[in-house]
Amino acid sequence: MERTAEFYIVKRGDTLSKIAVMHHVTLDRILEWNPQITNPDIIHPGQRIRVAAPETQGEYEPFPGADFFQSSVTSPVIEAMGYRLIEEGCSAYADGPDSQWSEADRKSYSNWQHKLGFSGQDADGTPGRTSWERLHVPAVYQ
Repeated sequence: MERTAEFYIVKRGDTLSKIAVMHHVTLDRILEWNPQITNPDIIHPGQRIRVAAPETQGEYEPFPGADFFQSSVTSPVIEAMGYRLIEEGCSAYADGPDSQWSEADRKSYSNWQHKLGFSGQDADGTPGRTSWERLHVPAVYQ
């Protein structure tokens, strides 16, 4: 079976129902994976939406190293991490994650570290290998 991309970029004329059919999932599942979508009738070209669960992918992003997590870094890996943090109930996002590392990412990740039982410097919001591997950030295909 061909692997489905974890995220889909909305194109002109797309609807959530059409996207769900293309990726062999239900509209309800798309809405579950995309809590930032408050009205299923309103999506925009260029918008990135999640179209597959981590279990569907079978692969996770390898730990990119602590130096990766800087405000100058923009990567779909950061957005995928943010959605996993939301799924784990660790969100500190006002509007949902995006691809640029931010203070909301750091706070959300710190919440994840605390959930795992880390404290002090080990829960400062900078991902480390152990907590990253336990988060199971789905592989991002670009």
